[in-house]
Amino acid sequence: MAEWLIYLALGAFAGTLAGMLGVGGGLVIVPVLAWVFLGFGFDGSVIMHLAVGTSLATIVFTSVSSVRAHHQRGAVQWPAVVRLMPGLVFGVAIGALLADKLPTPALRTVFGVFELLVAAQMGFSLLPEAHRELPGRWGMTLAGTVIGSVSAVVGIGGGTLTVPFLLWCGVAMRQAVATSAACGLPIAVAGAVAFAYVGGGNQNLPPYAFGYLYLPALLGVAASSILFAPLGARLAHTLPTIALKRFFAIFLAVLGVKMLAG
Repeated sequence: MAEWLIYLALGAFAGTLAGMLGVGGGLVIVPVLAWVFLGFGFDGSVIMHLAVGTSLATIVFTSVSSVRAHHQRGAVQWPAVVRLMPGLVFGVAIGALLADKLPTPALRTVFGVFELLVAAQMGFSLLPEAHRELPGRWGMTLAGTVIGSVSAVVGIGGGTLTVPFLLWCGVAMRQAVATSAACGLPIAVAGAVAFAYVGGGNQNLPPYAFGYLYLPALLGVAASSILFAPLGARLAHTLPTIALKRFFAIFLAVLGVKMLAG
């Protein structure tokens, strides 16, 4: 029972943050799941892989409602999503294969460094200005491959990479956020499938694991994050967003340092 309460609480927190700040819950879900799995005595060689894979799978559920809401407001640039999608899916496959080969300490280090970079970006509002238009098919495929591979390795929906890329290519912030949310769905679906596949033959997995997806955590986190995301969206209209983002940046920095510290 205590295990389920932990997953439900984590999902509620991640869902609220996602709705309130427009950031993916993976930045919080991955490190917390890693520590929970460690506490439950899971084999150390698969802890980070399970945390990353499970995080990606939860994003499948939370992103559906987000994409629908953005689509209803007409903010998603679907042609850009379609052009990015082949690279995103290919990149996720590469990232999952790479993550499977990395030992837990290396995967933890990669995640910690990435989390510190996101904290700096958010805390100092380091967003690029428009310098060009969206590239052609091969440029979009390359961009999607980079975004997908990094997202798969660290277990996120890719918003911290997709939004800056779209802004750099002259897309307005509102459309960039909405389009990024739409890109998060294929990243999450491909990531869940890929991590289930590459982890399928691992002999060190705990019971109730489907490849690198730990089903109790997936169900608990997904269920409560879906319920609490609308609450976060409502809070976003009443609380000071800039102050919240700076607070969250500090929170991410602390998580990143703790991950690097092991």
